[in-house]
Amino acid sequence: MKIYDAAATAQALPWGPLVRAIADTLNDLAAGRVQLPERWVLPLAPSTHWFVMPAWLSPAAGDLAAMKLITYAAHNPERGLPAILGDVLVLRASTGERLALLDGPTVTARRTAAVTLHAARQLAPQPVGPLLVIGTGAQALAHVAGFTEALGIDEVWVLGRTPASGLAFAQTLHQRGIYAEVATNLQTALERCPLIITATSAQAVCLQGQVRDDAFVAAIGAFTPQMIELDPDLTRDIAQRGQVVIDSVAARHEGGDLLAAGIDLSACQTLAEHPARQDRGPVLFKSCGSALWDLAAARCVAEEPQPTSF
Repeated sequence: MKIYDAAATAQALPWGPLVRAIADTLNDLAAGRVQLPERWVLPLAPSTHWFVMPAWLSPAAGDLAAMKLITYAAHNPERGLPAILGDVLVLRASTGERLALLDGPTVTARRTAAVTLHAARQLAPQPVGPLLVIGTGAQALAHVAGFTEALGIDEVWVLGRTPASGLAFAQTLHQRGIYAEVATNLQTALERCPLIITATSAQAVCLQGQVRDDAFVAAIGAFTPQMIELDPDLTRDIAQRGQVVIDSVAARHEGGDLLAAGIDLSACQTLAEHPARQDRGPVLFKSCGSALWDLAAARCVAEEPQPTSF
């Protein structure tokens, strides 16, 4: 069994092969070649939960399984620790052979950003940017990295919880050769940016106002019914003017942003249903996460041990 640390895990999951693995896994899910039990969310302590997330491919589709075991501790950043800790185990489904052990936080960051990339390429009316990212953590960084490298975005606006955190994040992006500015006014940034990503700890509303008719909003941070990032009025406005797409069926009962807005979740298509880009109106992509995406990462590692760039 190969053991990958964070750096090796990131190297094994380049954006191009990872996005392709996500598309392939979505096709296999639609064809009935994927087993995807609901994830278990187990409370360990106040604000700390253990996520148990299995998924596997039938022998005809690749005979591969992924088991993610991670802990999400919302207050870990205050302790100087990552909010997400854990691992993803890659196995041969028919035999149980252990093939690889991947760094869980790195898989989570990269596969989540790759799913958003896939959705943006399929659904965004203006996938060329500029990009507004709200949040300054690992998910925000992974999304900026993916969008600048895979979509060629060359202008990023940053809104942090505080001016200082936004400035520090922008400086981090500058060090990586990415042009970034701190957004001092949210509505002004929304008028400029057709691509918007919310990647916060989802303890309070971070996005409100009105987005452009050609906006693509990816709401990433809220992944339980109690969490929220989007103002319910904004969510309802996008649903009325445009289109709401969810990453998986689990988002119908886990998407706090949609539940708070009273959206008809039965009418929201999943990525596996291959929704088409509409002619007009903004798009809201609500992502809650799924073991399906960890399985795609496992495929990327097992099937492309020497990945190429995008």
